[in-house]
Amino acid sequence: MDKIQRNERIAVLLKMLSDSPGKLFTLGSFTELFGSAKSTISEDIDIVQKLMARFEMGLIETVPGASGGVRFVPFVGKNSIQEVTQSLCAELSRKERILPGGYLYMQDVIYDPQKVSQIGRIFSAQFYPKGVDYVITVETKGIPLAYITAQYLNVPLVIARHYNEATDGPSVNINYVSGSSKKIQTMVLSLKSIKRNSRILFIDDFMKAGGTAKGIIELAKEFESEVVGIGVLIGTVEPAKKLVDDYFSLLTLHSVDEENGIIDIRPSNF
Repeated sequence: MDKIQRNERIAVLLKMLSDSPGKLFTLGSFTELFGSAKSTISEDIDIVQKLMARFEMGLIETVPGASGGVRFVPFVGKNSIQEVTQSLCAELSRKERILPGGYLYMQDVIYDPQKVSQIGRIFSAQFYPKGVDYVITVETKGIPLAYITAQYLNVPLVIARHYNEATDGPSVNINYVSGSSKKIQTMVLSLKSIKRNSRILFIDDFMKAGGTAKGIIELAKEFESEVVGIGVLIGTVEPAKKLVDDYFSLLTLHSVDEENGIIDIRPSNF
């Protein structure tokens, strides 16, 4: 095997670490892979660490000790978040997005791979410290956001549905009250989906009163598990009192003036 140059090692290190957030890599595993001394690999990692910090791509955390190593921690700087949220607000405030009844059309945004990737990076950085075991969402519009967040966190995605399928096997069904419409709805999740005593992150595209999030919390209890975080792309100002107290919304929808074609949507304060 030809000698691997430093720039080649750094490229591989960047790829391996960023593809597996939270995974601990020992220096020994890299010395074996590259056929280089530990001191050389340490210098390479130092370069990667500085590059990621400089360009706000993430953090490289060093774990000391015989069983230690390095791992990638998702991180998004304030400047990057501001750039993403301002761009999303400009896109979502166009009057052409107003639908009858004062609803907001946003499917092109939540199905855009580039935009979803940016949002998922922010969610993953926000909730990484929570030690998440699963990302969960409810079909269907929240799936792209939840999927990319799960990918960045390197954990499984779980999707709750409104009906049961034969291929699910035994399932847990709960009824919950939608916070906005006050209608009773059903949430279904296979018993094989989540291990007991897990830490769960709920991701969705929109929150008005928080009924769905509350339902997810109740569903998690059936698995003796805990919802340790709630992340939504857009939260509404009204009602001010939600059914859940602790959640993170990237954007806040203040109002939709259907008559005058004005959408007041702003980056959230966090």
